[in-house]
Amino acid sequence: MPSTVFDSGLFRDAFGAPAMRAIFAYQAVVAKYVEVEVALAAAEAKVGVIPQDAADAIRRSARADAIDLAKLKAETDLVGYPIVGLVHQLAQQCGAAGRYLHWGATTQDIMDTATVLQVRDALALVEAGLAACEAALRALADKHRATVMAGRTHLQHALPITFGYKAAVWLGMIIRHRQRLRELAPRVLVGQFAGAAGTLASLGDTGLAVHDALMGELGLGRPSIPWHVARDGFAETVSVLGLVTGTLAKIATDVMLMMQTEVAEAFEPFVAGRGSSSTMPQKRNPISCELILAAARIVRQNAGLMLDAMAADHERATGPWQLEWVAIPEAFMATSGALSQARFLLEGLIVDPERMRRNLDLTGGLIVAEAVMMALAEHTGRQAAHDIVYGACRAALDKGSTLLAELEQRPDVTQHLNAARLAQLTDPVNYLGSAPAMIDRLLGDASPSPLQT
Repeated sequence: MPSTVFDSGLFRDAFGAPAMRAIFAYQAVVAKYVEVEVALAAAEAKVGVIPQDAADAIRRSARADAIDLAKLKAETDLVGYPIVGLVHQLAQQCGAAGRYLHWGATTQDIMDTATVLQVRDALALVEAGLAACEAALRALADKHRATVMAGRTHLQHALPITFGYKAAVWLGMIIRHRQRLRELAPRVLVGQFAGAAGTLASLGDTGLAVHDALMGELGLGRPSIPWHVARDGFAETVSVLGLVTGTLAKIATDVMLMMQTEVAEAFEPFVAGRGSSSTMPQKRNPISCELILAAARIVRQNAGLMLDAMAADHERATGPWQLEWVAIPEAFMATSGALSQARFLLEGLIVDPERMRRNLDLTGGLIVAEAVMMALAEHTGRQAAHDIVYGACRAALDKGSTLLAELEQRPDVTQHLNAARLAQLTDPVNYLGSAPAMIDRLLGDASPSPLQT
């Protein structure tokens, strides 16, 4: 019976995507094992290590869908690994040619290379999800380039920004993650074929030729030296997933805070009944944001697990390898769930520019006190200007008036800045700095090319 959120009939699509689940389903894992064994036979026939007719028979006869999975499980429980039992069954399927199966290989060669094939497919799904999020964020940044809102530091009003600027900051991270995926692919999408202790001794002087032919059959890169106990590639992969979901969690956190009743500046897409409460009919909870945050924490923990798995002993590890069997599928599943929720969130995000402006005006112009200070400093010097504007701010807070009203009553201000200039300085629209130009610069950057896997 399904026992985790990743395979639960209730929660599996909240914490993962069906396409990603299909990549890591146990039937798919077995199919990848078979794919590698068949490719190995083809590579060895090409080099002349086994007869060509045997490799042809193996390609015709080896069928993953004919594997008795219950029998394979029983032998896996006995041996501790699935490849011995798999080869037993494949050998029976292939008849006389079965004697050439798994020639010169070790269990970890097959399992590692199969995992790389899964990772290749999984990274393509992550890339597609990031590309969709990028497109949605480009649209938001462009549409809201001039939608003024309060920028916040330490959860307090700081200076005016635009919502387009906020979306562009999010966008910059997504673009960089797509670049990271392209950069890690040559390091990670490399197969493994090294034999019992990594030296391919059983194949004599044909070992490297078989190795290279196998990678050619599978369309994988060729490592210069085996990585049986050098697990940095997989650890890097899951660490990048941690970065991806960390960014999605940052976006989700911002949206959750903007969804608060007291803020109400942006909302998850409206779907009747979504985010409702069993007892409070008025509720509209940030469900996608919450799921993204949960997924990000799952991935982060698995990234730590992968770093633990790097401490492998000698030429074949006694335990850390098995940690990857848990961490890699869970990390990819949670990442796919986070990306699905993020795409839904960003493509349908509801933005309320009027509420943003009302919130911006809550402090009666105090949010642009810096603008007044800098303008006044041209006449009085910075420190004197700071003290003058600070006094006006305190008066506005104490009396519940506006910054403009207090400034207009101060001769030490009005002797330098007239009414029109003060009105201009205390309008947040006029204090956006380089934010619009920054948005344009980012939007002008070319979208990263698709990941080549």
